[in-house]
Amino acid sequence: MPIIESIPNISEGRRSEVIEAIAAAIRAVPGVRLLDHSSDPAHNRSVFTLAGDGPPLKAAILAMYEQALAHIDLRSHTGEHPRLGAVDVVPFVPIEGVTMAQCVALAKEVAQEQPSRFGVPIFLYEDASTDPARKNLEDIRRGEFEGLAAKMASAGWAPDFGPTAPHASAGASVIGARMPLIAYNINLNTDRLDVAKKIAAAIRHSSGGFRFVKAAGFALKDRGIVQVSMNLTNYEKTPIFRVFETVKREADRHGVSILESEIVGLVPAAALNATAEFYLQIAGFNADQVLENKLRAT
Repeated sequence: MPIIESIPNISEGRRSEVIEAIAAAIRAVPGVRLLDHSSDPAHNRSVFTLAGDGPPLKAAILAMYEQALAHIDLRSHTGEHPRLGAVDVVPFVPIEGVTMAQCVALAKEVAQEQPSRFGVPIFLYEDASTDPARKNLEDIRRGEFEGLAAKMASAGWAPDFGPTAPHASAGASVIGARMPLIAYNINLNTDRLDVAKKIAAAIRHSSGGFRFVKAAGFALKDRGIVQVSMNLTNYEKTPIFRVFETVKREADRHGVSILESEIVGLVPAAALNATAEFYLQIAGFNADQVLENKLRAT
């Protein structure tokens, strides 16, 4: 059976009843498994990880939209994470028995049907986009919900599907297809937001850092600390341990230490295997030495 993963990001991370209503709507769709969901109150954002074949996934995403739009109003929404819509971003990722082209087709199918049911404009991104200026999520999301109406009225920013003006309470959504990424955050033992932003600028590709790192600095005001929030878009070419060590060195330059790091959602086992090999300095390490990997292979 083909397996496609989808990792929708929702602009709600504080109201547990809303988050659970969205999760329940996903679970109710036959043929879809909700593998994980996590919420961050400071970011006011939740990330859901679900998997299945194309038609059930499409039904689950549309059911998720119905619940999210009924409960989320961006006109009164606040949070540290940039956001464009109530359902902010919906990627489709090929996992097994499916091609990227099939994920692109699914993304476009969902993007075309969603506005006819809910009236939310849709921008396509990554492999689903044919416009180089609209492939990167951060470029599409720049200006956020508050600047969306002006952006959509400017040249080159009509949506790929749906109305040419934002939905009043739900803004717009970004839907696409991409390879797996790791959502990885490092929390610093300081409240100096300038330090987090300088470190993020040092490691992200857009300002001269690692090719496969997207990063931003945020304040977690409820904890009195700051965070370097990242997406690692190719964990083989830019592994977790290399990013961690670089952030650690950059933090040292500012007299700051790392408090902890966190993974949002799920992570490929290979990424953790590589990290274990690096820190434990295991000579000739092979992934088959991991018991569960060996059992799965046999």
